[in-house]
Amino acid sequence: MPTEAKREAVAELKEELSNSTAMIVSEYRGLKVSEIAEIRRSLRKSDVTYRVVKNRLMRIAANESGHDALSPLLEGPSAIAFGSGDEATIAKAVLDATRPYKIVKVKGAVLGNRAIDVDGVTRLATLPPREVLLAQIAGAIAAPMATVAGLFDAPLRDLAGGIGALADQRSASA
Repeated sequence: MPTEAKREAVAELKEELSNSTAMIVSEYRGLKVSEIAEIRRSLRKSDVTYRVVKNRLMRIAANESGHDALSPLLEGPSAIAFGSGDEATIAKAVLDATRPYKIVKVKGAVLGNRAIDVDGVTRLATLPPREVLLAQIAGAIAAPMATVAGLFDAPLRDLAGGIGALADQRSASA
């Protein structure tokens, strides 16, 4: 029979899951409590919550909230970074916060309902922020249009330049 404290813990985890767009699971075995607190402190600056969770309770919360992709990552001592917003920024923040502690191993992540492996988390962290990607896309779309506009403008510009040169030549000879 589950205790009231466990029910409350599952409810808290379900609330955390519903508010998160990215969950990055790591193994914290060998870290001191003060080191975990330092990781939490550095992640809090990026609006990311880092929680040590009981795998069984987390599996229950994940299954009840429809995040079934999280269950396979919950093996061994697990800590989960919950974040909402830009997933690339969250992944970068987690990897930067755990980098000084070589003991911490990222197991994988869940973005929405899709699980990604450790390599996927690393690649995600190297992506530029969303705003930069959108600016790059806008630039890629605008560049060909500017080229086409320049090509259409070139004959008129050349004609005007030729008429101007002819007018200068006639005024100089007169």
